[in-house]
Amino acid sequence: MTSPLRSELRIDGRRLSYLDFGGTGRPLLALHGHMSEGASFTDLARELAPDRRVIALDQRGHGDSDRAADYSREGYLADILALLDHLGIERIAIVGHSLGAINAYQFAARHPDRVEAFVNTDGPVSLGLHGPNPLAFVLGLPTQAPTRQALIDGLGPAGPFLADTLRRNPDGTWRLPFHPQDIVDSEDLVHGDHWNDWLASSCPALLIRGARGAIPADQAQAMVGRRPRTSFVELDTDHFVYAGDPAGFAKAVREFLDSITA
Repeated sequence: MTSPLRSELRIDGRRLSYLDFGGTGRPLLALHGHMSEGASFTDLARELAPDRRVIALDQRGHGDSDRAADYSREGYLADILALLDHLGIERIAIVGHSLGAINAYQFAARHPDRVEAFVNTDGPVSLGLHGPNPLAFVLGLPTQAPTRQALIDGLGPAGPFLADTLRRNPDGTWRLPFHPQDIVDSEDLVHGDHWNDWLASSCPALLIRGARGAIPADQAQAMVGRRPRTSFVELDTDHFVYAGDPAGFAKAVREFLDSITA
């Protein structure tokens, strides 16, 4: 697999950036979670090549994509539609993690003609509307620093997690690949009851649950039991399934995709 090509499209003057890992395989759209970026799917793209051409989006406000005016459900889904139209892809499989997983099944619900299948990696269908925002801690993080190491040190426990995502500014300083307030706003707006969206599509789906992840065991059972054509894999890892068990994650995705194209 060659190095991915970074490309972009413009939506009303806003940059939406993505990585295209190339190849002649069938396209697979990859959608990351909060505080992450398209590059988090690099290992998966390598494992799926050459059968799949992974296109990994930096979702609005993340990575090399510009900040957006809002982080509503509709906004995220409009970006996905714009990217597929930009690429001239009529129908595609989608793999998403956390926020990206919710975006994937909601996009399938609203645009069933554009989705052949999707993989939900630890994305719940019911997220509480009450209680503190679990990502509110990012408001206390430094957004930039004179050097990369200074920024990593300033991030404290979040430093190792974010180290590979940091961006260098034109003046040589370093910054986060997101704005903390955007993350908090986006997390607030993703909360709610999404059962109708989960049940609205009929394409094949795979639910991958981290045993110590974000989806309670009983909710995962109900998600699989209530939605036809839904497979299930549980991996002994935390919410960050793709990083905690990259081999198991790639194997589950590959076997699922192979099953729908057999």
